[in-house]
Amino acid sequence: MPRPLDHARRAELLSGVIAYLAEYGLTELSLRPLAEYLGTSSRMLIHYFGTKEQMLIAALETQRPDIAGMFSGVPDLDALRRALSESFCVNTTSGWIAGTRVLLQVLGVASVPGSPFRGYAEDAVHVLVDTLTATLSRFHPTVADPEATATVLISGIRGLLQDRLVTGDDARVDAAARLLIARVLTADAPPAAAGK
Repeated sequence: MPRPLDHARRAELLSGVIAYLAEYGLTELSLRPLAEYLGTSSRMLIHYFGTKEQMLIAALETQRPDIAGMFSGVPDLDALRRALSESFCVNTTSGWIAGTRVLLQVLGVASVPGSPFRGYAEDAVHVLVDTLTATLSRFHPTVADPEATATVLISGIRGLLQDRLVTGDDARVDAAARLLIARVLTADAPPAAAGK
């Protein structure tokens, strides 16, 4: 009979996986050094998670922010500009940085054909874009194409997050993020594209 899972220990391991990946990266990930870092064995990691990929996806799921909560109750474009700017420019906690660093690595690996992270990465992108699209749709026709606008914002901010983590130039990247948000969420939206 298989040993029952200790859910508190599982949660502790998942938190450690994120910390390990933020420090050492995803490309050379091997279970043995990860298990040593976590104070366990590779056999126990398999017991808790199945495969290395399943473990990584479970760890990433613990980092997923409450996107719907972030945008619920946003009454207008000014409030949305503030919410996006604050979430990008103010949140620099070590946990946020570690989770973001790992997510960006997984999104990069997911672009390789046959990647086991493809489904997770697609879902992560769609959750962000779809939630922001729903919020922007409340402001139609001020925002003429909510899905395209959401895509520009999410993709642009993701690129700026990568820039921030690579260069550490917070002031420059924060200024660029505020500019992107202000320009894309202008009250003078372009007319809707044909067929929309």
